[in-house]
Amino acid sequence: SLSLSLSLSLSLPLPLSLPPPLSLLPPLFASSIPLSLPTSLLSLPLPPPVLRVVTSAGKGLLLLGFLYMFICSLDILSSAFQLVGGKAAGDIFTEGSVLSNPLAGLVIGVLVTLLVQSSSTSSSIVVSMVSSGLLQVQMAVPVIMGTNIGTSVTNTLVAMTQAGDRNKFRRAFAGATVHDFFNWLSVLVFLPLEVASGYMYKLTKLLVDSFNIQGGEKTPELLHVITDPLTKAIIELDKSVISGIATGDPAARNKSLILKWCKTFTNVTLRNETVPGPENCTSPALCWCSQDLCYTLHNISETYNIQTCNHIFVNVDLSDLAIGLILLALSLLVLCSCLILIVKLLNSMLKGQVAMVIKKVLNTDFPFPFGWVTGYIAILVGAGMTFIVQSSSVFTSAITPLVGIGVISIERAYPLSLGANIGTTTTAILAAMAAPGDTLANALQIALIHFVFNVSGIILWYPIPFTRIPIRLAKALGDITAEYRWFAGVYIISCFFLLPLFVFGLSMAGWKVLVGVGVPIVALLIIIIIVNVLQARLPRCLPAVLHSWDFLPLWAHSLEPWDRVVAVVAAKCCCCCKCCQTGPEEEEVEEEEEEKGGGHFLEMYDHPAMMNGVDWGEKREDKEDVLKATQL
Repeated sequence: SLSLSLSLSLSLPLPLSLPPPLSLLPPLFASSIPLSLPTSLLSLPLPPPVLRVVTSAGKGLLLLGFLYMFICSLDILSSAFQLVGGKAAGDIFTEGSVLSNPLAGLVIGVLVTLLVQSSSTSSSIVVSMVSSGLLQVQMAVPVIMGTNIGTSVTNTLVAMTQAGDRNKFRRAFAGATVHDFFNWLSVLVFLPLEVASGYMYKLTKLLVDSFNIQGGEKTPELLHVITDPLTKAIIELDKSVISGIATGDPAARNKSLILKWCKTFTNVTLRNETVPGPENCTSPALCWCSQDLCYTLHNISETYNIQTCNHIFVNVDLSDLAIGLILLALSLLVLCSCLILIVKLLNSMLKGQVAMVIKKVLNTDFPFPFGWVTGYIAILVGAGMTFIVQSSSVFTSAITPLVGIGVISIERAYPLSLGANIGTTTTAILAAMAAPGDTLANALQIALIHFVFNVSGIILWYPIPFTRIPIRLAKALGDITAEYRWFAGVYIISCFFLLPLFVFGLSMAGWKVLVGVGVPIVALLIIIIIVNVLQARLPRCLPAVLHSWDFLPLWAHSLEPWDRVVAVVAAKCCCCCKCCQTGPEEEEVEEEEEEKGGGHFLEMYDHPAMMNGVDWGEKREDKEDVLKATQL
């Protein structure tokens, strides 16, 4: 029977089990055959691995989108600050006699960079003034140091957006202010050294004179190729206006910073002009004088407007200040929203084993004896990333949320920030090499001064672990701001506004007033620091009354009385707003977290998923030592 069935199957042209084509069936039978999959199959959920891949890919795309909007909002924020305070920044530079004072030059560099939110813009103004002869290169050195300080305020402001969570805020604010402390400490050391010896000016002058450098092409714009389509559709600025005001061009004062004509044509013609006398001629060969008049040939430039720009404010009948305030509000709104969403996405993506792997990759040192190399590789990574994004503010602001959620430790964020300082100077060097021939030497020397200053700071504050004072100061400030969150605003206003203005006022009053007021204050601060160190290390060397600061009034050595004052004021001003005061539920949650963690506060580099095998006793002792050394 088997052989018979096989022979029959082989002899048939078609298998009997297969249905004939639909076109050969009668309509009654053809309509009864299903032509699509059942709905039950379509409604089946995706397998868990596929769902995880799709979700992760979607979160990654969202993260890239929010990061793109974050970078664009920083660019728009810089343009808004220039619209609001750009002309004032140019006016500040017009006082050449003030810039002869190194402290005044330092403060002007800080304030101008705060106004325009761009160290590149401040440096370009300095280059324009040096090239026009209004400012000497030696007088420009303190201004360049000031721009280094002013550009570090952006990531500090970004850290303020994480003030809602106490532990994240502790880590984020410490990770941001480590950049501030590095810049301030470097200025405290190298500004007096430069005034006394001028080693930066002499070294960079030697480098510029040693190499026959020719002007090249325009600096390549890497990240701007991606962000310019969006930012230029919103606003475009005429950067030459601020430089023109700084160099004393009267026509620049009446011009708007908003760029209206993006395509122009300049025609230069040689014309015959009448001048009062032979001394006003272009040259003796091109001078013809009669009894009453003299004639000479001048090059006359005429600019013709060809094509208007395409941004949304090109034909808006508003002042620069009004447009700047509108862009300032919108860019801050987008900046804070994107930052919050980025932190939320990172928190949802970096969980469990993923967080452990990233933590190990970013924060683990090379095995002995090459562990010391890791930090220098981080410096190179920071410099490379800053060169790509062409802004140290963008790079340090981008890593601040990662420090806040605990993925990057402050010990790793510190060399990354140092690398960002180097990266922004390499960008300036390339931009200087593309300058015209008449400004090439000055622009290159100023860019090299900025580079030498940052390298000198790294040599002083990084190679030896003991000298990494900015990390310890940032951790102590992070603990204080986590306990008293209002102190973060006091720090920003004091260090970036009140202190520079106070020093500027003293320097304007003259050296006698500056020395008479400044020296006692500096001496008092030095004595306080020495007493704090002795209290923590060698208390037996101090009199009994100086073993602690309890002999002073409580408000003079503790922030608790001030905290009560702030709480009362906040309660009266915002009695209906829950975010203005810490509710009992939040306090209970924080107490539960402390009990679970063994009565400790999370440090700025602690991630909840990465805390296995941590010696909490050693951490608690380190925290107590930090608080003892900084209790005043």
